[in-house]
Amino acid sequence: MTFHELHHGDRPLILPNAWDVPSALAFLRAGFAAIGTTSFGVASSLGRPDGGRSTREANLSLARALSRLPCHISVDVEDGYADEPDQVAEYVAGLGVAGVNIEDSSAGKLISPEAHAAKVREVKRRCPGLFVNARVDTYWLGEEATVDATLERAARYVEAGADGVFVPGATEPSVLRRLAVGIGVPLNVLVVPTLSIGELADLGVRRVSTGSLPYRVAIDAAAEVAVAVRDGLAVATGTPYPDMQARLARYEQTAG
Repeated sequence: MTFHELHHGDRPLILPNAWDVPSALAFLRAGFAAIGTTSFGVASSLGRPDGGRSTREANLSLARALSRLPCHISVDVEDGYADEPDQVAEYVAGLGVAGVNIEDSSAGKLISPEAHAAKVREVKRRCPGLFVNARVDTYWLGEEATVDATLERAARYVEAGADGVFVPGATEPSVLRRLAVGIGVPLNVLVVPTLSIGELADLGVRRVSTGSLPYRVAIDAAAEVAVAVRDGLAVATGTPYPDMQARLARYEQTAG
């Protein structure tokens, strides 16, 4: 199935978000047909906070590394790392991936919907086959966090050519149902702990992203292992070293 088709299956597309090659390889081994990236995980791995366009070059390198995998790749490009639509489109065109996620906020504030629509429009003009997931940050930032304002922004992005709309921070069933009905293209949300995938599907959600959750859990797990060793507690086991080494060796061979 194409990346577009995965958004129209019997159940929502579950998109795990990787922050480096090993995490993507682990998701691939777990059977995921598509893998996204997490800007928070990438930025944090660099010792930088999320946002502020700090992941531009790292995401470009990661996209090129992950594009060798036998699965669809979607990259979180924050706000496109530029204000000018042509610069955003030029960057996206160089990624060589199946999709991108691009948000309508910069420096922690919403930008005008017209400015974001212009970015979406130019990216689709430059890369017509790319799945552009337009992120609406109303609920995420707590700005204009109403269904009507969110739908108004989403409508502009869909008109500009967005293939999907991502509304992180929206969790209430009634809100999700109204968004799914009103947006008209696949609705993407983050994991909602209080709602099962089946319940999200019933509400009309077509894509569920893990976001930075796997990265944050991995960091906590690493610290827990060290504490267990220090305190004489039971130590969790992981993928054996030879297995992970072999996984990386096979990946390296694909570069040839």
